[in-house]
Amino acid sequence: MAYDEGLVERIRQIMVDIPAVTEKKMFGGLSFMVAGNYACGVADTLVVRVGKENHEAAMAQPYARIMDFTGRPMKGWVYVDAEGYEEDAELASWVQQGVDHARSLPPK
Repeated sequence: MAYDEGLVERIRQIMVDIPAVTEKKMFGGLSFMVAGNYACGVADTLVVRVGKENHEAAMAQPYARIMDFTGRPMKGWVYVDAEGYEEDAELASWVQQGVDHARSLPPK
């Protein structure tokens, strides 16, 4: 599956100064890990791991939808349609939500 290289570059620019960021191919796209924990990524759209405690708030945001990659809803993970990250500030906000969740977990 192809993924949006332009979106990947935009995320790289946002994460450039965040320590312990690595990239890993998964979910048919490219994922960004913080200290070994998934923060966000690009598959056919933006994927953000917000955590179960932040799931409802994330789902209330425009253009967010349930991540159902496995065929079942994955609580704590959201897809964000392109309209939800057109502006750099919108993308930065989503990326920060993923980074915050990843940082809340023990390093791997």
